[in-house]
Amino acid sequence: QVQLVESGGGLVQFGGSLSLSCAASGSIATINNMGWYRQAPGKARELVASITNGGTNYGGFVKGRFNVSRDNAKNTVSLKMDSLKPDDTAAYYCHADGLKMDHAWSRPKPFERWGQGTQVTVSS
Repeated sequence: QVQLVESGGGLVQFGGSLSLSCAASGSIATINNMGWYRQAPGKARELVASITNGGTNYGGFVKGRFNVSRDNAKNTVSLKMDSLKPDDTAAYYCHADGLKMDHAWSRPKPFERWGQGTQVTVSS
């Protein structure tokens, strides 16, 4: 099985910075997309930032404040968030999809996983 384990998050003041990290483990053959989404109470989950094989995507609200990076060798993705605002308060979820190997002799199968979520709270 493939698992995502997140770290980071917490409480920060308006204008502060936080970093999030996520590590994927398990029978991974390849990861296509890896990144971060967020969900505030009463709102839909939205893209924060993701890295695909073709490039990097950011949510429209990011406006240059966040930077996502990925270490393909370690199957990790990190998110550095600067100039945080109260509107950034949400649960942040790591996401990854790609191919996994259930057994050494089996064909790769697609997978999609979400992390358990880590809370980011920005005080005004």
